[in-house]
Amino acid sequence: MTATPPAPVHHSSIDTVRTAPTRVLMVVANSAVSTTTGWSVGFWAAELTHPYFEFSQVGYEVTVASPDGGKVEVDRLSDPRDASRWSADDLISMGFLNTPELMALLEDTPRLADLDPDDFDAIVVCGGQSPSFTFRDNKDLHQAIRAFYESEKPTAVLCHGVAALVDATLSDGSYLVQGKTVTAFADIEEEFSDERNGREITPRELRLEPALKARGANYVQGGLWKPFAVRDGRLITGQQQYSGRKVAVLLIEALGH
Repeated sequence: MTATPPAPVHHSSIDTVRTAPTRVLMVVANSAVSTTTGWSVGFWAAELTHPYFEFSQVGYEVTVASPDGGKVEVDRLSDPRDASRWSADDLISMGFLNTPELMALLEDTPRLADLDPDDFDAIVVCGGQSPSFTFRDNKDLHQAIRAFYESEKPTAVLCHGVAALVDATLSDGSYLVQGKTVTAFADIEEEFSDERNGREITPRELRLEPALKARGANYVQGGLWKPFAVRDGRLITGQQQYSGRKVAVLLIEALGH
């Protein structure tokens, strides 16, 4: 009996140097309610989809998790299909949000605390509006960031997701960002968003630029809505939603494969 030959492969060939795949853990926020607008808020689509696209191009395996587990939602303004058209030009997110197999990743995310950092090679913490209210004091997220960073694995954080770094400490009790060069959603971008929406979006006391400076970080930014990311050793940070691909490229370079 003749065995059926395997179906021909028609996808782009990816050169790898490892037998085992590189595994990246991406963390997105669970839904919350904004204390300033009353909106239901979640994570920003591009901050997941743009790095995910870059990782797919180099053959990485990606797990999408959340602090509480379960179903997660994108911020309305980050959905290219939204009537506001705030993100109408985001074709990568448009493709992701219209692909059932990818959307299934958001239907029942694993709970962050149930995952073993040893199973992954790097972590990416995505931003959005919910992280402003839910990430800063999240102990499970602090623990995961500490575990990856102290295991000398690339640790990447984006936009308002950097709220998770403000109070994150190392095992010796020092702030992780102290003395580090980092970026995050800039005050000039907060002012723009407030003016455009006619109301305060992120509470002033939760803004990241002054909080990071207060922790002894060297805060830098690339300008209003300019894609910008910075790497300080194994810590990688991205300024805002347009910086996801730059963060991914820096992480891929840090992994060296």
